[in-house]
Amino acid sequence: MANIKSQKKRNLQNERARERNKGTRSQLKTEAKKARAAIATGDESAAEQVRATNRMIDKAASKGVLNKKTAARRKSRLAKSAAKSAAS
Repeated sequence: MANIKSQKKRNLQNERARERNKGTRSQLKTEAKKARAAIATGDESAAEQVRATNRMIDKAASKGVLNKKTAARRKSRLAKSAAKSAAS
């Protein structure tokens, strides 16, 4: 446990941020799963779902919940799978 007052405060701030980010990460996973399911079934709304998921990923990256390179990788993989599905 920290002995310094500023470090105690920082630990509390980190814990609050962790709890806040946990919900966002969970929601991102759910949305990505929905998008992958829509792509797999060939649903007409797959493109809209991918667009919404990409928007959420961008927001999470801008707020620091996700690293910007992680966000880019996730968006790229989602777009790649959507393009592959659309081609076949």
